[in-house]
Amino acid sequence: MNFAKLAFGLLAASALAACDVPIGPDKSADRNMIDRNDLSQIRWGVWVDPDGCDNWIADDGVEGYLARRLDKYGKPVCSGVAPPTVATGDFKQGATSVIGDPL
Repeated sequence: MNFAKLAFGLLAASALAACDVPIGPDKSADRNMIDRNDLSQIRWGVWVDPDGCDNWIADDGVEGYLARRLDKYGKPVCSGVAPPTVATGDFKQGATSVIGDPL
């Protein structure tokens, strides 16, 4: 019984350690090996969620990004720029990568 507990404990510790992959504190850059870009260089659009609130979206052909659009007080922005579940803007033209979207 003690061996089973020890084995389970080691397995759990190994699984948790695998989750702690350091990628650095700077989240402002695309880490893709094909086209490393600063995220400020990617073209962003707006996707309206089912609740009618705005989310910033970008697609560089390999990776996609989404961030909730917030006002200066931290509350969601619900501008009505598009109907719910619709995306608007030039968000698929964000990179010069040779890999395009399949659609």
